[in-house]
Amino acid sequence: MASPLLLLLVFVLSLIALVKASDFFTDAAEKIGLTLGLPPFIVGVTIVSMGTSLPELLSSLFGIFQGAPEVVVSNVVGSNIANICLVIGTAAIISARCLRISYDLVSVDLPLFMGSALLFTLMAWDQSFSRGEALLLFIGYIMYLFYILKGSDEASGESLTPSDSDGNESAQPSVDSFRATQLSRQGLILLLSGIFIFLGAKYTIESLIQLSEVLNIGKEVIAVSAVALGTSLPELIVTISAASKGKAEIAIGNVLGSNIFNVFVVIGIPGLIQALPVPEAVIIPGLPTLVAASLMTFFIAQDKKVTIWEGWMFILFYVWFVGSVFELF
Repeated sequence: MASPLLLLLVFVLSLIALVKASDFFTDAAEKIGLTLGLPPFIVGVTIVSMGTSLPELLSSLFGIFQGAPEVVVSNVVGSNIANICLVIGTAAIISARCLRISYDLVSVDLPLFMGSALLFTLMAWDQSFSRGEALLLFIGYIMYLFYILKGSDEASGESLTPSDSDGNESAQPSVDSFRATQLSRQGLILLLSGIFIFLGAKYTIESLIQLSEVLNIGKEVIAVSAVALGTSLPELIVTISAASKGKAEIAIGNVLGSNIFNVFVVIGIPGLIQALPVPEAVIIPGLPTLVAASLMTFFIAQDKKVTIWEGWMFILFYVWFVGSVFELF
């Protein structure tokens, strides 16, 4: 058995590789989608939102394949709490005065966000996710995607303009050549980043299992804290960048979309492979904290803004949660 210091180093490096490779993967997939002519909205709500949650999904799948299924639920609970408390809290604090939202979140996004958290809590309370429950969650995400794609079709239909038929035909070969070069380059990046995502997820979970044995700490405790925080870094970086540029819709929407994806897909897909246990350490304090943070978001976002002081409240929630997991409080 390797030393704790070496295992910790492997854990940190593999987690960094997983998160960074996911960033390259998402960026390349987004550029391929745009090069192929997909509407930017479609690319955003599918490729980008799924890409930022790719580390959670891959680390959860490797948890299943390497005999540590308890990390799946722990990872999702910890990541969703980090997304709400740490990501929204930080974004609100660094904003000039407050995060102002003009997009109508109340109609569908906020209720589905809150509903996914409540449904997840009800399913997890008996300390197990069955295959039937996982199937229901996966169907829920398909319904969510159907709603988004339907709305985007209506929006894109209104903005379509006739193509320029009398354009310069001599320029067409150079355009096609540029597109082919772009697709080849981004396809290679996609392949290489996919390999690093695979290796990063594999060694993250392997080192987590060995660390928990050496330090005599439950795998679920490391998953709900360190792994969850690491896999939430893409959401944190994207949200901070959006908030600093005054794009509150992206900041809040990224968190809502990622949490919905985590519940419906990151639990749904591994849960279809095998039933998922819910560790005692996740039920208390994880589930109550998740519900409380989701309720806070639901009510705070009703007036379409998140103030700096509300941001600090989210941060306090996260500090208390991490302290409770490690029994510091």
